[in-house]
Amino acid sequence: MSEHRRSRRARILIWMAAGLALAATTAVSANALTFRGAVVGRGLLTPSLYAGRVFDTCTAPSLTAMKAWRSDQYYGGAAVYIGGRNRGCAQPQLTASWVKSVDAAGWKLVPLYVGAQPPCQTGSNPERFTTADAAAVGTANGNDAVAKASALGMKPGSALYLDMEPFNLSDAPCLDAVLTYVRAWDKAVRTQRYWPGMYGFTSSSAAAVANASDRRDLPAILWYALWDKNETTTDDWRWDPSLYTGHRRAHQYAANSTETRGGVTLTVDRNTWDAPVAIIGSY
Repeated sequence: MSEHRRSRRARILIWMAAGLALAATTAVSANALTFRGAVVGRGLLTPSLYAGRVFDTCTAPSLTAMKAWRSDQYYGGAAVYIGGRNRGCAQPQLTASWVKSVDAAGWKLVPLYVGAQPPCQTGSNPERFTTADAAAVGTANGNDAVAKASALGMKPGSALYLDMEPFNLSDAPCLDAVLTYVRAWDKAVRTQRYWPGMYGFTSSSAAAVANASDRRDLPAILWYALWDKNETTTDDWRWDPSLYTGHRRAHQYAANSTETRGGVTLTVDRNTWDAPVAIIGSY
């Protein structure tokens, strides 16, 4: 993710220490596809699926910038930081009115929540969970993520993505706490009929979820960060190939890309997407 809590250099060092190319963006009809993830029996709504390119940047761009970038037609989706105490950038543009206008302009939005971070993670964070309170904090953060999404006009059936930054995967108590927190966050989000997804690194946080032997209450969608510049959600998938199939994967494949589109320059991270996004509308 772009500069939401620490410098890119610091994040790369932490990551290292922690040990479809598409011609154009394309909206995908949820009614025309099977979303494997047990919609039946979960009380969840059919998600809105999108396949194409997505960018993310720390502060949501102005509506003028978003319209300029949409005219280029290279990206069809944008990730936005909707909340969390560890969200590092102010969001003066990110209002319900902005969301509605951006949606009307044709953008698919990916809501991202920067929740509490692991106790073994290096660096300073305004909010961490512990082995003792991981479940309680996860539930509170999940409820807050839904409240923030709802206030922005993102309806039930939307996918919400938890940002879990790198941590020491070899620290067993910390790993257990992470999975406890993630499961609690997911349950809180799912209970309110939103789809729980997670953004994480292949070196740690994404691996923790993908390699978990107990699959109960884990994210329905996995968005993995692997900056290999390979625009795919399959060729560099490092885990069981049967996991997160059926339009439930996204890949952040490049970071800090400075691009000019429609006459507006932004520095963004690049993602290829084959997964649910937000559903925008009034209640």
